[in-house]
Amino acid sequence: MKIVVAPQAFKGTASAVEVSKTICEAVQQRYPDSQVSNIPIADGGGGTVTALVSATGGSYVMSPTLDPLGRRIDAWWGVLGDDQTAVIETAAASGLSLLRESELDPLGATSMGTGLLIRAALEAGYQRILLGLGDSGINDAGVGMARALGVKALDKQGRILPPGGGSLNELDRFDVSDIYPGLFTSEIIALCDVDALLYGENGASVIFGPQKGATAAQVDFLDKALRRFSNVVEVQLGLRVGDVLGGGAAGGLGAGLKAFCGAELQGGFAVISETLGLPSLLDGADFVLTGEGSLDSQTHSGKGVYGVSRLSKGKGVPFVVAIVGSNKLSAGDSRSLGIDQVVSLSELACENDTVNSDTLRMVDLATKKALELFDGINK
Repeated sequence: MKIVVAPQAFKGTASAVEVSKTICEAVQQRYPDSQVSNIPIADGGGGTVTALVSATGGSYVMSPTLDPLGRRIDAWWGVLGDDQTAVIETAAASGLSLLRESELDPLGATSMGTGLLIRAALEAGYQRILLGLGDSGINDAGVGMARALGVKALDKQGRILPPGGGSLNELDRFDVSDIYPGLFTSEIIALCDVDALLYGENGASVIFGPQKGATAAQVDFLDKALRRFSNVVEVQLGLRVGDVLGGGAAGGLGAGLKAFCGAELQGGFAVISETLGLPSLLDGADFVLTGEGSLDSQTHSGKGVYGVSRLSKGKGVPFVVAIVGSNKLSAGDSRSLGIDQVVSLSELACENDTVNSDTLRMVDLATKKALELFDGINK
């Protein structure tokens, strides 16, 4: 029997590597003679660097940078096994997890730290960069990132705008005279975990602004600011970024990367799964176990669990189970994503008050329940 285990991280509680290892151990205990593939995945959010570096036998680099509030921190990025490709997570320097709830600042948070990591990779000689855009705490259209690479955002008086997306309502033009020259010989691929547009009802501010601390009034203000950014980019640089799928990822960083770095925006899961060799591993699989922290209305917009399930069904895999922290979808909605069964850690905890709250212990119990479901359909 061939079983593929391909979960992503349970955000904030367990890495994709830890979750995948836990699931595999439970599977091998139940089916010791089965062929089990251990493929921790990512979609461009947290865990992207670890997944790609681990799979390719790469290495890690730590660089000084700034968090979303401009405070000095050190952050990890990676080099793939080819020793030619750097991989960076926006979450490492501009992530929501770097801020306490009381520190959330959707108007002032900056992506400059991510720009500093890009610059560090370029200065180290890496001309190909994979940049994961998920799990950000910013909404500045990548203007902070661009500042770290020499681009200045100016108002009508020629003054440099303050950091953050809120100031973009005063944007008049960009000074690109000092842009980092290494950008012209580099290839930057933005790994989008969502296909959100830059602005509007399906835009960065409306969809993701509230989770970054934006009030209703601030969401509207930020949406107008991103429209302003789009207009200036089109007039000055001749690029349309407002209708680019993924342009709204990471608070508009996708659009900023396209405008200032000539980046190619791709679905994070598609690029990562190909790099990991997941499509070929799914050939002939009898059972797939995937998972993530939450299954919800955003899952279908490019998240890893949806990618695994859709790819599995395309390969004819008969049974796909998602192990998740919490499940906000109906059974019908889950099946429409290619998921046959969902096992939720929160539901397991409700069923048994004595269950240990440790995530990996719960994942082990959820896997055993998933295997019972698999056995049930194969009787």
